[in-house]
Amino acid sequence: MPKIAEIEDTPNPNAVKFTLHEPLTWGITHSYENAEQARDDVLASELFDIEHVSNVFYVDRWLTVTQDGYADWPELVRLIAVPLRAAPAAAAQSAATVAAASTAILDLSDEDLQRLDDINDLLDEQIRPSLQGDGGDLHVVGLAGNYLSIHYQGACGTCPSSIAGTLKGIENLVRTIEPEIEVLAV
Repeated sequence: MPKIAEIEDTPNPNAVKFTLHEPLTWGITHSYENAEQARDDVLASELFDIEHVSNVFYVDRWLTVTQDGYADWPELVRLIAVPLRAAPAAAAQSAATVAAASTAILDLSDEDLQRLDDINDLLDEQIRPSLQGDGGDLHVVGLAGNYLSIHYQGACGTCPSSIAGTLKGIENLVRTIEPEIEVLAV
């Protein structure tokens, strides 16, 4: 049962990040934009049962919950804490499970797989730590020619700065290794 270590505001005024003492997962990201997507996830389903919860994102030792803008945060945080504290901590997962979950894109040529690896290394070094620090993340969902598709998760998914400034910053960074690339948020 994870104990809450810290509750932090994020740059998105409608999202709060919970840092935990024990991990909920071992490197496997869970990101849901609605209750239907979360139907097979007990923790996320219980969180979506709370009025005003509009997005749930968690990985390892943190969880970000986004609300619709109509809830009182102190009351909502108290309600979120109940299922969060009752959730089981992560059990060790097999390397195969982690590898399967981290495989973002299938059926790419060897050349495109190398391009994708280089892009992900750059994102891991320079972008993801900041997004994760703010209660979000991004997932690469496609690489086709000179188009890289990303999907924001957690607090970043509904943050106004993600679609404007952050997206342009990511594109400018990726262009240091792929000068013709265009980055699209999906």
